[in-house]
Amino acid sequence: MLLTGHAMLAGVIGWPVAHSRSPRLHGSWIARHGLDAAYLPLPVRPEHFASAVRGLAHSGFRGVNVTVPHKEAAFAICDTVSPRALRAGAVNTLVFNDGRIEGDCTDGFGFLASLPDFDPTSGPAVVLGAGGAARAIAAALLDAGCPHLTLVNRTLARAEELAHALGGPVFVSDTPPLEGAALLVNATSLGMAGQPPLVIDLAPLPSHAVVADIVYVPLETPLLAAARARGLVGSDGLGMLLHQARIGFEAWFGIAPAVDEELRRIVAADIPPR
Repeated sequence: MLLTGHAMLAGVIGWPVAHSRSPRLHGSWIARHGLDAAYLPLPVRPEHFASAVRGLAHSGFRGVNVTVPHKEAAFAICDTVSPRALRAGAVNTLVFNDGRIEGDCTDGFGFLASLPDFDPTSGPAVVLGAGGAARAIAAALLDAGCPHLTLVNRTLARAEELAHALGGPVFVSDTPPLEGAALLVNATSLGMAGQPPLVIDLAPLPSHAVVADIVYVPLETPLLAAARARGLVGSDGLGMLLHQARIGFEAWFGIAPAVDEELRRIVAADIPPR
């Protein structure tokens, strides 16, 4: 569709950014709702991040998503951050308001929304990893009532630091305590295309457990294939990607978009299934 001088503008900042699915995702919503709007990929080098964001905030942009390697810099540049961004210690969504920069972290929301039939209060959760995604997911699970959460990471000191920052019923282990766990989450890059597979024995998981993987390239990682072979519920990372985007889109364009099978098909069109 043709843009006018009144077009609403947003985008995603990263370095590199060509791999991002966000332009396809937001572009699909823009087309679906017939908006006079555009969502652009914005490749910005780390040393130019602060000046680029401030320039966008004063150039008519409604806001941007932030991807690697800029999330820490995004947190630092905000004038205000949401309570969940403060708790997660990360920002992936910026909203510009009369030149002011407001930060939010929507990853935890997106993760829980991608598991509509899972009750976080139903039992212990095990989260693999201690990076930004792990922190956002762990914070969301705890705030939703998770009774017991274990962080598993190769570097125990980093997991212990995260556990201390999160507070509550958070524990640290160098091996995943799967017996009795209601949820296992891979919040690392293991299993992603080009990365080593995640090697873990799922036998101790109870039959009602859910296995979630934030990786979505490929859609079915070796972890999810192993979970489904055992008859467990498995959830890929594409759902988290789709749902986390809803909050930014609504803030920028004033419409609450829907996540459905058509959208999933469009965004996943060229992602290898395995």
